[in-house]
Amino acid sequence: MDPRGSPIIASFVPFLLLLILVASSSVVRASAGAGGGAGAGNGTAVPFRSAEEMLRFRRIMAQLARTRDASVKTIQSPDGDVIDCVPTHLQPAFEHPKLRGHKPEKEPVERPRGGGHAVVGDGQDDGEEEALPQAWRRSGESCPEGTIPVRRTTEADVLRASSVSRFGMKARGRGFPRRDSTGGGHEHAVGYVSGGQFYGAKASLNVWPAQVASPSEFSLSQIWVISGTFGNDLNTIEAGWQVSPQLYGDNNPRFFTYWTDDAYRETGCYNLHCSGFVQTSNRIAIGAAISPISSYAGRQFDITVLIWKDPRQGHWWLQLGSGGGRGGALVGYWPSSLFTHLGSRAGMVQFGGEVVNARPAGAPHTATQMGSGRFPGEGYARAAYFRNVQVVDWDNSLVNAAGLRMLADRPGCYDIAGGSGGAWGTYFYYGGPGRNARCP
Repeated sequence: MDPRGSPIIASFVPFLLLLILVASSSVVRASAGAGGGAGAGNGTAVPFRSAEEMLRFRRIMAQLARTRDASVKTIQSPDGDVIDCVPTHLQPAFEHPKLRGHKPEKEPVERPRGGGHAVVGDGQDDGEEEALPQAWRRSGESCPEGTIPVRRTTEADVLRASSVSRFGMKARGRGFPRRDSTGGGHEHAVGYVSGGQFYGAKASLNVWPAQVASPSEFSLSQIWVISGTFGNDLNTIEAGWQVSPQLYGDNNPRFFTYWTDDAYRETGCYNLHCSGFVQTSNRIAIGAAISPISSYAGRQFDITVLIWKDPRQGHWWLQLGSGGGRGGALVGYWPSSLFTHLGSRAGMVQFGGEVVNARPAGAPHTATQMGSGRFPGEGYARAAYFRNVQVVDWDNSLVNAAGLRMLADRPGCYDIAGGSGGAWGTYFYYGGPGRNARCP
C-alpha cells in the first residue's frame, strides 16, 4: 500500500467531517429551540463555524455534565436558576493543568488590616449571611458543608455565545480603560491608581438593574487588579456585578468574577466557566442573580468587594462583606500559579463601569446603560457609586486610594465625578444612559 495513504480516503475525510459538522450543528440548534434550558428562546443559537468549534462545544458540554453529575443536591431558585451543590474537590477549577492535584487552601491566617467604615444607606454587608443577597437563597435551601453552589449552565447558555470557542470569555477588544479604549466597542468610566505596588483593592458599590439594549452587549461594574503591559501579557483579576443577556439569558444583575493572563486573548473566563478560580464558600453562587437591588430615588443596596494577595500563600483571595477581622465572607481564590505578573503584585487598580457598544461605526450610539443609567450629577439614590475606595499596601493594610484619577472614554455617554471625606472616604459617582442628546 502507498505509505502516503489512499487518495480516495484522504479526500473522503474532509467530506465526512463536514457531514458530521452539519448534522451535529443541526441537531444542536433543534434541541436548543425545543427548550434547551433557561433562556433557550433568548439570543441567537449560531451554527458551528468549524469542526474545531464543534469539538469545543462537545468538550464544554462534557465538562458541564461532569459538574452536574457530581452534584449531591440540587436547588431550584425562585428566579429560574438551578443551583448544583458540588463537592469542593470536584469543582471545575481542578481541571486546569496547573491545578491538578491541588487541594483547596485553608482560609488565610491574616486578612488585610484596617479600613473599617460605617455602612451607608441600606448596604447589606454585615456578616456572611448578608455579604451577598442572592435570589437562590430565598428558597430557604442551602448547600451542605464541603460543597460549593454552582449555577447550572445549559446548552442554550453555550449556544447564545457569538462563538462557541469564546464561550465564557470577554468579547474581543480592549477590556481595560485607556485613552484609545473605545476600540473594540468597550467604553469605560473609571477611577484608577497606577505607578505603585498594590496587593489588593476594596470598595462598596451599589447594584442596579442596568438596561442592556442588545443581547450582544453587556453592562458591568467592577474592580480590576492589573499587572503587565496593555498588550499580549496583561494579567487581570476582576469581580463585581454585571448584566449580560448573552451570558445568562436574562437582564438580572449578577455577581461575577473574571481573570486572564494574556490580555483576554485565550486564557481566563467568567465565573466557573473554565478552570482556574478555586471556590471555598458554600453560601455564594458565582453568576447568580443579586436580590434585592437599588431603585431610583428609593432604597440603595450595595455589595462590598475585597480582593487581596495572601502574603503567606501568595494566592489572590476574594471576600464579600464588610470590615477587617473575620467580618466578611470568603468566596475563594485565584491561585498565584495562574499568572505571570500577578504572581508577585499588581501595578494598577481600577474601579468603575464598562459597557460594550456593539453598534456599527456611524450608527447611533447604543442605549445600554452604565450603572443606574443616570449621570453622576444626580447624586445619591439616583446615580451609581463606589464608596470607601481602598487599596492594599505592602504591609497588608487597607489604605485610601490616594491620588485616584478619573477617566471617562465618552463623557457625553457615561461620565464620572469623585470626592473624599466623611464616612464614604474616597468615592465617586459614575455612569449614564448611553445614547442621549450629548451622545447621539
